[in-house]
Amino acid sequence: MKQDISFDPVEGVSVAVIPDDQALTPEGQTIWQVYLLNHNAFPLHNVIVNANGYGEQEDGEKVRTSTLRFLFEEVPPRTAVPVEAIDSALFHLNNQYWVSYYHGPQIFDKKFIFVPDSIVPNNFTHIALLDRLGVLHS
Repeated sequence: MKQDISFDPVEGVSVAVIPDDQALTPEGQTIWQVYLLNHNAFPLHNVIVNANGYGEQEDGEKVRTSTLRFLFEEVPPRTAVPVEAIDSALFHLNNQYWVSYYHGPQIFDKKFIFVPDSIVPNNFTHIALLDRLGVLHS
């Protein structure tokens, strides 16, 4: 039963959104990249990342993006792996990354939600695993 399952907290895993100033769209806009970061001293196995966006347009119309799923058989210790490119036109939505993984026999999962308009330069922090500036969600 559900009460028999141990739900240990996720530690040492985060999601970052980083601008790639070297890559531009045909319109000249910066391309942004989402990364999954494993700060732990152990690898993560069978990692699934579900990505989607939801919220409202300026006119009040509700919006939900497609759900994209990404599988990584292993994320080595103290590494960052690229998950997806994200269009800055979606930053006014809640951008959710639901991460599930195994460490040993135990499964862990956590939702990382970038709330509307939180992916902005004012929220940049140095991300050591990438040695770059971006928005970090832990």
